[in-house]
Amino acid sequence: MTPDERAGPASDEALLARAARDATAFEPLVVRHSAALHGYFARRAPGAADDLLAEAWLRAYAARRGFDTARGPARAWLFDVARNVLSAHWRHAARQRQGPSGEARDNPWDAVDARLDAAAVAPALREVIAELPAEERELLLLVAWEQLTPGEATAVVGIPAGTARSRLHRARTRLRSGAPLNLTGDPA
Repeated sequence: MTPDERAGPASDEALLARAARDATAFEPLVVRHSAALHGYFARRAPGAADDLLAEAWLRAYAARRGFDTARGPARAWLFDVARNVLSAHWRHAARQRQGPSGEARDNPWDAVDARLDAAAVAPALREVIAELPAEERELLLLVAWEQLTPGEATAVVGIPAGTARSRLHRARTRLRSGAPLNLTGDPA
């Protein structure tokens, strides 16, 4: 047994640093985070989740040398890559759906509604979430759905931590006041 094996599994950040010079060090990251990233895509673009996951790993691998620990943890960096892949997917899909007037005919949030378990509250929840500013909505969904810490979600969205905490609080407050049930998981 090598000294590295006795020390236990390497951190994500250490693996990314090693992956910059040793491509095999990237594989444990794929094993550790594929399920979470796939869930992220499946909840937002169910029919394309597998392809989006593959694209996210290709982009992350290509960008592995650019990872900077000063910008946040590796997990947040991976979700940032995933978010960029999803945004590109939605932009491409919107271009494909545009009518002659140039207006998009479909909204990608319709797919999110179809995946909600609580069908009875989906219309009210959809309305409240859709009314949130994009940054607040993304922070809320990263924390609630993807189980990122607020700090990790902050790094994904790329705003200061204090600003993110304030916007996340505001989003949760709006969700509580606009939805008929306690859907946030917070005790009443």
